[in-house]
Amino acid sequence: MNQGSRHDRTRLICVYNADTGLIEALMHAVHKAVRPATYPCSLCALTYGAVSMRGDWKAFWQGLDAEVEFYHRDDFTQDFPKFGVGGAREVALPVIMIDEADAEPRVLISDNELDAMADVEELMARVERELRASVR
Repeated sequence: MNQGSRHDRTRLICVYNADTGLIEALMHAVHKAVRPATYPCSLCALTYGAVSMRGDWKAFWQGLDAEVEFYHRDDFTQDFPKFGVGGAREVALPVIMIDEADAEPRVLISDNELDAMADVEELMARVERELRASVR
């Protein structure tokens, strides 16, 4: 979806610190398993097992009263050039952004905040809190 399109529903934009592609996915799976302490994408580490999305995370975001879109670094940069790699307002990855109908997308949960999370339960609780706060 192009960042210029408007919508009526709140949208979460989850961006992994990895590029798309089978080779990339395999390299990340190995890196995450062999050297988890140096793995560069805490969002992936929190929400994925060895190769697939965690069931509890998937059920959680499917139940939200918000659209949820997932991006890798390269497709995020293509769809959101202002915020992507090299953009005028580049955001550090991984990140979860929120896009509300009458506002520009903004960071909801930063890379540093994701890095500090212990598990997916903490992430889900934080997303719920942030969404409740944004409705006010």
